Amino acid sequence: MTGYETEAAESARIDTTKPHPARMYDWFLGGKDNYPVDVEMGEQLVAMDPRTLTMARANRAFMERGVRWLAQNGVRQFLDIGTGIPTEPNLHQIAQRVAPESRVVYCDNDPIVLRHAEALLRSTPEGVTEYVQADARQPETILEQAGKVLDFERPVALSLIALLHFISAEQGAYTLVDRLMSELPSGSYLMLSHGTAEFTPETGRTATEMYKARGLTLALRDRTEVARFFEGLELVEPGVEIVDQWHPELGEDEPAVDPSKGPTPGFVGVGRKP
Repeated sequence: MTGYETEAAESARIDTTKPHPARMYDWFLGGKDNYPVDVEMGEQLVAMDPRTLTMARANRAFMERGVRWLAQNGVRQFLDIGTGIPTEPNLHQIAQRVAPESRVVYCDNDPIVLRHAEALLRSTPEGVTEYVQADARQPETILEQAGKVLDFERPVALSLIALLHFISAEQGAYTLVDRLMSELPSGSYLMLSHGTAEFTPETGRTATEMYKARGLTLALRDRTEVARFFEGLELVEPGVEIVDQWHPELGEDEPAVDPSKGPTPGFVGVGRKP
């Protein structure tokens, strides 16, 4: 790592007074880089719907399959926003196993992610891995910093894994995606995963209120609302699909999904910019 902002590293303060999605996600995945406030809320969400754990792991597995598909189909640049705490295999490891020359820029706003990034996200002799400290709702900052590493005249895969359900339409979720994709050239891709309450509306309403009470946003969307993020793009088959049903043949050592517990509560998709 060489590209993170030193001043941001020095001034960043980890807020342990309220849960943070990146740290809760780490706990869902069995990590230890979280705080009691994150565990408390995580446990409440799991008690309400045990598939919360399944969704977190399915998200992770989709990221691996999606990056593998993109790299196998010629993509050599990746911009991953809402990175979360590094969990192996990381996106850059998957991409660079297929194509060692791949260039990857990560972006997150949690200082604890930055601290891990400094230690773990190393560039390879052929490829490059960098990190940008910024909020996902700061597209101009992200594009400016990422543009120092990525060539925006060549295709880039924009990865938004388990991010957009923390940004409401009023906060500009659709505008954000449009702005980011507008900077990327033809042949670029959007890859995203998104939580949904389409299968359990009452649970979704309760979870949304739980987040709101802690000063957090949760904007769960149905399939049609998730598909809207791909307007103007060419969806890769099978289109917007339940998270564990998108190209399962590309999976490696993925956890089994118990169909008797109902659909995994999330949609995913990959779309190509014409």
